[in-house]
Amino acid sequence: MYYLISYDITEDRFRTKAAKLLQGYGRRVQKSVFECPNLTERQLLKIQDELDRLIDHETDSVRFYRQCKGCLAQFELVGAGQEPEMAASGYY
Repeated sequence: MYYLISYDITEDRFRTKAAKLLQGYGRRVQKSVFECPNLTERQLLKIQDELDRLIDHETDSVRFYRQCKGCLAQFELVGAGQEPEMAASGYY
């Protein structure tokens, strides 16, 4: 499954931990946004569990956007960056 994961975490220490966690599963495309092209259900649940324990539920948030083949095909980019890794996601 291809996921776009973003977070808004106020504490630097926890934000750094979140980034390190997600770097193990995908590619950072913006400061708080990661593309994770090959997540299994088990990996997704692990990430959700770890981030859930990490954040302050009063001030922080993490969003998980599942991307289908059609969504990725309609990707548009303005400015610097790379296209989503569709081949890595198994969508080609």
